Amino acid sequence: MAIKDLTIIHTNDLHGDFLPTEQDGRLSGGISYLSGYVKKVRSEEENVIFANAGDMFRGSIIDSEYLGLSTIDLMNLLAPDVTTVGNHEVDYGIAHLLFLEKCAKFPIINANLFVTLNNARLFQPYLTLNVGGMNILFIGILTEEVISSTKSERVIGTFIDVEQAAKEVGIICDNYRTRHTDMVVLLTHIGIEADRELAAMLDPDWGVDIIIGGHTHTLLSEPEIVNGVPIVQVGKGSGHIGRFDIKYDTDAHRIATWNWQCVEITPETAPPDPVMEALLDSYKGETDRKYHRILTTFARPLTHPSRIQETEMGNLYADLLQWESSFDIMLMGSGAIRKQVMGPIVQYQDMIENTPFDDLLWMLKVTGRQFRQMIQYVMRDDAWLGHTEFYQYSQGVRIVYRKSTHTLEELSFHGAEITDDQELLIAMQSYHYNSFTEFFSVPIEEVAANMKPRVVATSVNNIVEEYFVTHQGLDAHVEGRIVILD
Repeated sequence: MAIKDLTIIHTNDLHGDFLPTEQDGRLSGGISYLSGYVKKVRSEEENVIFANAGDMFRGSIIDSEYLGLSTIDLMNLLAPDVTTVGNHEVDYGIAHLLFLEKCAKFPIINANLFVTLNNARLFQPYLTLNVGGMNILFIGILTEEVISSTKSERVIGTFIDVEQAAKEVGIICDNYRTRHTDMVVLLTHIGIEADRELAAMLDPDWGVDIIIGGHTHTLLSEPEIVNGVPIVQVGKGSGHIGRFDIKYDTDAHRIATWNWQCVEITPETAPPDPVMEALLDSYKGETDRKYHRILTTFARPLTHPSRIQETEMGNLYADLLQWESSFDIMLMGSGAIRKQVMGPIVQYQDMIENTPFDDLLWMLKVTGRQFRQMIQYVMRDDAWLGHTEFYQYSQGVRIVYRKSTHTLEELSFHGAEITDDQELLIAMQSYHYNSFTEFFSVPIEEVAANMKPRVVATSVNNIVEEYFVTHQGLDAHVEGRIVILD
């Protein structure tokens, strides 16, 4: 038996998390230390592959200020051997993403993002890396959420379910996996639940060995094994990196043994990379001058610990967007609030990082019956797995939902139960308006018949910034707007 060693290290959902965080005097993460760890492994091990499972962009002003160009610059220095497209890679537009790909000095793969007019793929679907005489085939698969992010770009599509994605994996393996292919790795950005479904659908004859995933920010302490395939993911940001140490039997053409660990990136596990620090400092210096101005103060730090519950920051944002508005209820997407804690001092940088998805604000008229149907759908079982859209509601709304019976036991507004024939003016951001039928299971055409939807603000963050500047000592509490029973 001839054995070769292979080390695969991997990250996912970096989201512009370039700076280390400090808690109780202990540093964690930061792209300088992450780069130091990658360089350390590359210097210590003979055969190394560094892979990234998508969502490099969004999450920091260093990324958003330069529309991802700064991220590409930093990633070029980090030098992954292969990366795939995440749903936030399209946030700046498909055309801009294709421009950023030209700036990247590393390969970006995706098998199921295509032009709808002729089914032409936008990216190279796979990549075979030869390391130490071993050929490892990587295939990139993207989440269906990209459909929601590109509603305005009708020529762009993706395979929208796991079954179709599995079929695409089979097509690529049947066409491009040869007798010289030693390993097949799926580099996915579809979330842990979808990874499990995908693994269960894989034909063993396709030869898929590993799934390296992203999107749900799942921090695993050990791999999940489904259909004999290990699935791994390492949370989000730069605080962790995954590591496979593999022994490959070149005679039998199979993995003999493997070991995986989730490594925390700290000064104890990784040296800083001075070149990366210098490049990062050049970007940070520019953004600090622009973004380090105080907008407001909170009475205390406000929290947003989970996207599937009522939160302090959720109430604050929903209320301030509804304040002195022409609509009755603001539906604030829970996923649009990105920080778990903010305050008591709030700088412009904090505001931008907390609500980076700045877009239009739409007003719609719904009947009480339609609103009840919307809420009932939002509260379906999938919501508690974190795989669907969830909302924070402005003052006056009270929702009591019993999970065991799937019933809305109360849906009221300012203390009165909402009746079927009641009319309500609601507001939401473009992302949710553009996917209204999908997210709420009520046809947008039916709602538009009540009143033509219209834009009431061109920038959500313009409203947030003005409110912050003109109000100090802000506070918010969880007060029972959303009550989940059982």
